[in-house]
Amino acid sequence: AVQGRRSSLSGVCYLTMGLLVLLLGLVFASMYVYRYFFITQLPRESVFHCGVLYEDSLYSPFKGQLELHEDVKIYIEENYEQINVPVPQFGGSDPADIIHDFQRGLTAYHDITLDKCYVIELNTTIVMPPRNLWELLVNVKKGTYLPQTYIIQEEMIATEHVSDMEQLGSFIYRLCSGKETYRLKRRSARRRISRREAGNCHRIRHFENTFVVETVICKKS
Repeated sequence: AVQGRRSSLSGVCYLTMGLLVLLLGLVFASMYVYRYFFITQLPRESVFHCGVLYEDSLYSPFKGQLELHEDVKIYIEENYEQINVPVPQFGGSDPADIIHDFQRGLTAYHDITLDKCYVIELNTTIVMPPRNLWELLVNVKKGTYLPQTYIIQEEMIATEHVSDMEQLGSFIYRLCSGKETYRLKRRSARRRISRREAGNCHRIRHFENTFVVETVICKKS
């Protein structure tokens, strides 16, 4: 009788071990399928040309909607985004190159009009991560989603000069190398209701979420 009970216990142990091995095999198989069949379908680099309609009664009180154009490059594996904003068709905004580096947690603005760079901590409440932005732009391109038409305004003050460019990472280094580069301090970020008149300020309008963002960069008074 004792030997029979031992045999039964051994059988249960072998069955349990077999089920655990089968379960682990299913888990690893699922991870393999996700990694090599789903993730590989996402491009390493995606390039989008965006045209976004939005409303601005302060700049265009009688013309209705304005249109913002930009080129967006999304690097999913490297976890950063590069945005080029050409010369706008209306006044009040500068052309710019922008990098959002999610690994370093930094954003860099190259104001092409001034030929100066500005660096600040990445604002993840406004800027979408590369994968999310890629999905958003794909849906916009398909016509399954239309961006919002309002503007979010964020105000920033230029502070100290940046001398050690290598600490900013390779992506921002390539953008800002050889240019005057300054740190920025964020003043506010809010739904844009009225235009704040300020001297020595430059504006960059760009699209990196479901709405248009106007980044106002002012000199330190």
